Formats: sequence, C-alpha cells, structure tokens
Amino acid sequence: MILSSVVFLPLLFALIVAVWPKTSSIRHLAFGFSIIEFLLSLRLVQLFDSNTAGLQMVEKHLWIERFGISYFLGIDGISLWLVLLTTFLTPIIILASWTSISERIKGFHVSLFVLQTAMLGTFLAFDAIFFYVFWELSLVPMYFMIGIWGGARRIYATVKFFIYTFAGSVLMLIAIIYMMYLTQEATGAMSANLLDFYKLKIPFVGGAFFSLQTLLFFAFALAFAIKVPVFPLHTWLPDAHVEAPTPGSVILAGVMLKMGTYGFMRWVIPLFPEASEYWAWLFMLIGAVGIIYGALVAMVQPDVKKLVAYSSVSHMGYILLGLFAFNSYGMSGGLYQMLNHGISTGALFIMIGMIYERTHSREIAKYGGLAGVLPLFTIFFFIVTLSSIALPLTNGFIGEFLILLGTYQAQPVFAYFAVTGVIFGAVYMLWMFKRMFFGAKGELVADEHHPLFDLNFREVAVMIPLVLMIFWMGIFPNHFLDYSKASIDNLVNNRTNYNLTIVEPGAAEIMHAQGEK
Repeated sequence: MILSSVVFLPLLFALIVAVWPKTSSIRHLAFGFSIIEFLLSLRLVQLFDSNTAGLQMVEKHLWIERFGISYFLGIDGISLWLVLLTTFLTPIIILASWTSISERIKGFHVSLFVLQTAMLGTFLAFDAIFFYVFWELSLVPMYFMIGIWGGARRIYATVKFFIYTFAGSVLMLIAIIYMMYLTQEATGAMSANLLDFYKLKIPFVGGAFFSLQTLLFFAFALAFAIKVPVFPLHTWLPDAHVEAPTPGSVILAGVMLKMGTYGFMRWVIPLFPEASEYWAWLFMLIGAVGIIYGALVAMVQPDVKKLVAYSSVSHMGYILLGLFAFNSYGMSGGLYQMLNHGISTGALFIMIGMIYERTHSREIAKYGGLAGVLPLFTIFFFIVTLSSIALPLTNGFIGEFLILLGTYQAQPVFAYFAVTGVIFGAVYMLWMFKRMFFGAKGELVADEHHPLFDLNFREVAVMIPLVLMIFWMGIFPNHFLDYSKASIDNLVNNRTNYNLTIVEPGAAEIMHAQGEK
C-alpha cells in the first residue's frame, strides 16, 4: 500500500488544511505535512531493487470491470526519481513562499497538495484511464494557482495554459479509447491496462501518415509535446511563468513539464516503436531548433523571469534529443536532465522570487551591483547559474554530456546544433549575471530609501538543499543513474517488443540473491 499512501496522502493533507481553523498556523502545518510526504517517499528508494527492470510495489485492483479499467499503480527506474523530485521540491516551495503568498493562504496550500497528488499519480499510474484522470487533474490546481495568485495578466496566461494543454489531452483520450477497443479485438476483453497496450501489434506503414500506428503516435505525442513544451507549441509557457507566483513557476518548471517528457518515455516510444523510429528525425529536429531558438530569445529578454522561462524551452529541447536518440546514453541523459532541470531551474525561479520580494521588479536593466550589497545571495545565484550552463562537477553537465554523446551516436548533425546551444546558454546566463550583479548600480540597488537586505535564515534553508543536490548529482551521478539503468536498458534493447513484468513481493530479493551467487 506504500504507493497509494505516497499518491493520496497529499490529498488527505489538503483536506486537513482546508478545515484547519487557525489560519496563522497553516504554513507550519503544510510544511510539516510536506516533510512527512518526502520522508515516506524515501522509503521507495529503500524498497526499490535497481537490478530489475520490472514493475515493483504494484497495487492493482479492478475498478470498472465492463471497460477493463483498473486501479493500477507501479514504479520502476524511469518513474522513481521523478516521484522523489516531486516530493523533494514541495517542502522547499512551501518554505520559499512563506512571505510571498500572503492572501488566501489556506487555498494556496490546498491547491499545492492536490497538485502534488495529481503529479505523483501521473508518474505511478499504469492504467490508461487512471493515468488520464491524474493528467487532467493537474490542470485544475495550477489553473487556480496562476489565476488567483498570479500577476496582472494572470487570467490571460491561465486561459492560454488551460486551452493549450487541454486541447492536446483530448486527442490523447480519443487514442486511449481506440486502443481499449484494439485490446478487445486482440484478446476478447476490453482493457485500459498499459501492460496490455504494450502487447498490441499496431499496423504501421512507413511514409503513410494515415497508417494507424502513426495516427495514434501523433495523438499521444501532441499531448506530451504541448506539456513539455516543444517548439513551436511553447508559447503558453513564458506567459504562464511570468504571471505565475514564484511557487507556481517552480512547480511548473520543476515537475509539470517533466510529465510531458515522461509521457514520451512511458507511452509514446514503447507503444509505437516503428512510428517513433520513423518520425525520430522530426522530433530531434524540433528539439535542436528549440535549443537554439530558446537560447536566442532568452538572450534578448529584459525580464529576468522571462529569460529563465525561455531557457526552459532550450533545456527541454535537449531532453527531447536524448529520448529520440534511442540509445542508453541519450535516454539516461534525458531522464537525468529532467531531474537536473527541476533542481536548477526551480532554484533560479526561487531566487528571482526572493529578489522580486525586495524590489518588486524583474527588469534586468534596473539592477546592477547586487554583488556588493547581497553577497550571500550572489554566491547562491552564481552556483545555480553554473549549474544551468552545465559546468563540470554540477548536475547540468552530466545530463547534457550524456545527451550529446547519445545524440552523436544516433544523428551527429543534431549533436552539432545542440553544442551551439551550450555556448548560447553560457552567453545569456553569464551576461544576465554580469549585468545584475557586477554592472553599474541600477536604480533599485542604489535606492537609499529602500536598502536591500541579504538572505535571511529561512531563505538560506531553502537554498542549501538545492545546492547540495546540484553538487551531489554532479559529482556522484551513479548514485542516481544506477537506479534507472535496468529500466533504460530494457526500453532501449527491447523497444520493438517492449514488455514490463510485474515483480511480485519478495521476488526482487530472490532475484538479487541469485544474481550475487
């Protein structure tokens, strides 16, 4: 029952927060709950056997018998660290928003916990309809987060975000229903079980866009591509980031975008192997264009938050390249970069929120000379900047290196384009850092009537776990990569005949013991 506890405990927390009578203690209560959830999720790492590629800790119960819909939760090396990323960021977000969210505090934390349940369910559900429920549920709390606690153009950004993501999801739902009927034709019983979907042999005709596998491939791929988001479906993201409150931006960049790239790994590539291979060039091209486009547009942004938003478009392009390289280096790098981006970009948005609380401005030109008045803030920001540009010994380097290595093995020409993105990334991030921290003092820094103050104890406590993860993941990557290796190898080596077995309780320990002998 541990997976059910991990998924639905935040929903219980949301209910308790909603009825809690003392508003003054809501933040402390929510923070305590989020720590409990994180500690519970660490138990997954303890129970997880990294030597098997099968589904572990499975919980499966028939839900709607007529349509073959099940309550089906499971975990493997692909989803393990995404679950931990979600539970790790949540207490940090609550602590970071301690003073920035000052109105409707109860509603904000309820929304955050509901969103956490939706994201965790998306990573752990192995029934298509069950997955779709969590996928769509995530839109609702994020809609309220941006729409209630966002900036001046929050309604525009919220509606745009909702329309984009919901439109793609409708096509995916149609494809899911169609595949349920395909399982009925193949086995005589309708099923929404993802493991049954993997066994389907869906017709594919190379070069024919209207072949069945190609149509289903694009129905799923479009929904995930919008969520990533890939170029040119990215236009909702900068608006959503700029208008969202700081915690909304962190959870959006840190976890929600990864729901899209996870979808490609879990659903698109193994379900439609021939279509994925045939159209890989298109998605690698989109990824390469997104890398360069996102970097170039970020370079000219006057708003530091919009700069980081466009940097996300660029970074997510790398992940797409790695996934469609179809080799262990590329896919391992793509999965690792999902985690890296969540840590580094989440930290950037948190620090931008900290300086915005002090100055109420995100305009780069109004800053300058911050290093002289905020030395502690400068040190933390510089470390996160180096992580974002993938400096060796930081987490960003490992992910980008593996992706470039895998891309070069698969399609060298796309690796050449991706390398230029590394250069552009260093240019816009370091140029932004120079102007804000070492340029001539801007009007916000030189304002004697409103002097800036450096990070307080709470803000340092927010940043320390993120910085520790940046160096831990950069110096000891195998502590993380080893857990996903078996699952990645299974996906790469058996892609055209992919199958996931369910590891029964105790079987993993027996298999591990036999392997040692």
